[in-house]
Amino acid sequence: MNIMNKMLGNNRLVKTLALGAALTTLSFSVSAQTINLSYNGAPDADKNAVHLFATNLQKFVAEKTNGDLKIKLYPNSMLGDEDERMEQVLNTPSLNIASFGGISPLFPEIFVSATPFLFDDFAQAHTFFDQGEYWKAVQKSFYERTNGHLMAVVEEGGFLAFTNNQRPIKSPADFDGLRFRAMDKSQVALYNAFGASGTPIPWTEVYLALKTGVADGQMNPPMYIILGSLFEVQKYMTLANIQYSDQFLVGNDELLKSLSKKDKEALLAAVKEANDINRVSVESKVDERIAYLKEKGVQVYQPTAEELEAFRKVGQPSYFKWLEEEGIDQKWVDLALKDAGFEK
Repeated sequence: MNIMNKMLGNNRLVKTLALGAALTTLSFSVSAQTINLSYNGAPDADKNAVHLFATNLQKFVAEKTNGDLKIKLYPNSMLGDEDERMEQVLNTPSLNIASFGGISPLFPEIFVSATPFLFDDFAQAHTFFDQGEYWKAVQKSFYERTNGHLMAVVEEGGFLAFTNNQRPIKSPADFDGLRFRAMDKSQVALYNAFGASGTPIPWTEVYLALKTGVADGQMNPPMYIILGSLFEVQKYMTLANIQYSDQFLVGNDELLKSLSKKDKEALLAAVKEANDINRVSVESKVDERIAYLKEKGVQVYQPTAEELEAFRKVGQPSYFKWLEEEGIDQKWVDLALKDAGFEK
């Protein structure tokens, strides 16, 4: 009888342990959460800095949460174009890396951060976004307007440079009569200020437009000039530090509120760590990429401080006028200029 009771007791223990193991497994499967992250560009970390950020974020989130949170990557706009991906991230628990094309229809004040010739170098741009009052106000207002969170400014390619196939550009006067590909309306306004014309052309059509003479030039960071093989159809490049090249990590409000305090802190720490790596990576390759373009026959010009100031004096007033025409409140411009060390 004692033996029988002992056997029954052992059976109960085995069942209890088995049930505990099953509940533990179930608990892990319930607590483990997969977060979709969508973005533009190819899944190639060497060619696409946004993908570098995404893959590092994926790795750090998994490490910091012991697998409780997992990031699933959707590069190449697999989940839709800019507008579609923004709609998704604002309405479903997910993350999205958006360009100005994704943010500006919902929050046009973002264009103020793209004021031409606003930054002299990377350090100034980092301080502007990491510590400035403009960016803090943008994050607060964006959330109030959209219920979405601007979680990070992702460095993607360095500073934009002018390129063209007609002549070296050393001053605003050198733009006269040239036709440029523009990414958006803000770039059209800038080209017009310099006496050139700007036409919006999709990135996928830029190479052909430059090759066939639809446009004489364009502006992009060296990374994109190489990525798009634009050096094959452009002869001259001017390193004018036109605009800081960045995109924006957007987080869904429901997602962030659903995370435990520990997991949310881990996610935010992973975002910062991934972005710090991006900054170092992008900046370390600028000189290498410029050297590559020189090897390919592009004539590269570095303007003097006086020449850069001439670009600024012509380009910024025109851009501010365009912002005003777009209905952007002057307070945003004032905040940005103060953070960047300028007074309008």
